[in-house]
Amino acid sequence: MWRALLIAGRFLTRLPFPDPGTLSGPDLGRSVAFYPLVGLLIGLLLWGLSSLLAGLAIPAPDLSAALVLVAWVWLTGGLHLDGLADTADAWIGGLGNRERTLEIMKDPRSGPFAVVALVLVLLCKWAAIAALISEGVTAGLIWIPALARAQLPILMLSTPYARPEGMGAAGIHLGHFASWAGPGLALAASTLFLGPKALILALVAGILFLLWRRAMMARIGGYTGDTAGAVVELGETLMLVAAVPFLPT
Repeated sequence: MWRALLIAGRFLTRLPFPDPGTLSGPDLGRSVAFYPLVGLLIGLLLWGLSSLLAGLAIPAPDLSAALVLVAWVWLTGGLHLDGLADTADAWIGGLGNRERTLEIMKDPRSGPFAVVALVLVLLCKWAAIAALISEGVTAGLIWIPALARAQLPILMLSTPYARPEGMGAAGIHLGHFASWAGPGLALAASTLFLGPKALILALVAGILFLLWRRAMMARIGGYTGDTAGAVVELGETLMLVAAVPFLPT
């Protein structure tokens, strides 16, 4: 269990988790169950930073939001943003062709569609974080990263991998009970702390998940690491936006 957590932490963050040693497919598969827990750790750090900035009485919530967003990107190493960028380029540039779409996703270069997608997502995140800080209700920052990463075990359990190889292929080694338990515990814990409002956030993420899974199956017959990263980024963004009208009340 401890080894699986270290693998998940080192993969999803830039935090100094100890090196777990040589990895195998089963090791990577078992680590997926801990993705929501790593998301919770990211959320706690973001909430702590936002609370610290509030204690410093920075007069501009926009500046505080920018600092929180910078920390968010740094903590994750831009991992899921990279997936979103590659997916945006491939989805539009692939022109509906499966092989062309997969080929573009493997290209490390970023095209104009990637840049537009990143700008829009980061802009929406920054505006939503600023609104939450100005309302003094940043508890959602704790749970949104966890709920977004809770989508990943569900995606890997319910969707075939679109390529014969790659990091995403570790999904075949998932333990079903542990991988379902992670998202379930994330939802239960967030509901305990946020009340029914957490269910609204989860519903937003769930609708996105179903629509995005349908699009992946239609276009490439499954998911890839990039499209998995895209669902995390889009899930975080939509939940942040949804949190603005619901969490303050």
